[in-house]
Amino acid sequence: MLSKAEIRNRIWKILEENDVARFPKPIWGRIPNFVGARKAAEKVAASREFKEAKVIKVNPDSPQKPVRYLALEYGKLLVMPTPRLRKGFILLDSNKIPRRAFMEASTIKGAFKYGKVCPLRSLPQVDLIVVGSVAVSREGIRVGKGGGYSEIEYGILRSLSLVDEETPVFTTVHDLQIVDDAPREEYDLIIDYIFTPQKSAKIKSKYPKPRGIIWDKLTNEQIRRIPVLLELKRILKN
Repeated sequence: MLSKAEIRNRIWKILEENDVARFPKPIWGRIPNFVGARKAAEKVAASREFKEAKVIKVNPDSPQKPVRYLALEYGKLLVMPTPRLRKGFILLDSNKIPRRAFMEASTIKGAFKYGKVCPLRSLPQVDLIVVGSVAVSREGIRVGKGGGYSEIEYGILRSLSLVDEETPVFTTVHDLQIVDDAPREEYDLIIDYIFTPQKSAKIKSKYPKPRGIIWDKLTNEQIRRIPVLLELKRILKN
């Protein structure tokens, strides 16, 4: 089985060679944007889980921008982590944003403009999570870009009981990003549903999702760089 680093490099190369990678470039080191990202997002929006969700958390990467836009378009409360979690989470209320500004608000810069950075104690219960991936296995094992931020974000929400094992986790990827196998770590976020421009696939995974932050997997430097982890520690201590 290939390592996660090998899988990343292979997928980035395949996407470029098949001319399905899109801006921003280079895609190496990123959650890659891809041809058909909007179509994959529309499949998410057509799902029962999306329709029933009141609060949706979506990562800030480019290929999930259409998902963030559709969340606002459909009147959802949108939770967006800031890049590398430096500023924690932004809350965007579609009812408080002019409709003409939904596209701008679905960008990182626009989210800061139209949303508000939300303290952990004020975050709402999350009904659906949508994450970006470099690759995802047919068993739902996600391979990110290597920083572990989606896992940390999930761990924070799980530690605060704002999500649980039953909270669905979706990813939107190009069909070429689906791999047969990927190595799994105990902190890996398991995907329940894969959406591509061509298809939707429900995963029947045998693996559980992490139950919270696995503190002994984090270095002091990582905790120092992510202030919300210190905020979480204070909340859990009290």
